[in-house]
Amino acid sequence: MYIDALNWKILKCIQLNARQSNAHIGRQVGISSPAVSERIKKMEDAGIIESYNALVSPFETGYQLKALITLRAFMGMLKPFLVKVKTYDEVINCYRITGNENIVMEVVLKNQKHLESFIDQLIVYGETKTQIILSHVVKHNEVKQLK
Repeated sequence: MYIDALNWKILKCIQLNARQSNAHIGRQVGISSPAVSERIKKMEDAGIIESYNALVSPFETGYQLKALITLRAFMGMLKPFLVKVKTYDEVINCYRITGNENIVMEVVLKNQKHLESFIDQLIVYGETKTQIILSHVVKHNEVKQLK
């Protein structure tokens, strides 16, 4: 599906606040609410808009640590890990990557003991490196039109 300038404006509105009404988006981009609805539906059907999510603060829900953990899988352990990682409640994002490591995970943890326990589960699958996240510099930046 071709994304025209109007669809990019709609996508920007949705990425900034997906709870805006179609009427409000329509006023911002200069078309009617039904036209906004139709365009959004087409972008959903085409897979351009994948989902709508609530962003939950891990810190306000009791987690004290957020970390990035990379894993360099042992020979023959990558595939079993790719199955197992989906079962870990601590993992909020997981990416398969290129380079020396195979995996990078974004995790939330209660405290240092929880981190230690979690790493103990991971070392069965490979070598890990952990980086504690101190703060966000860029948070959920919108996807913008290529120039």
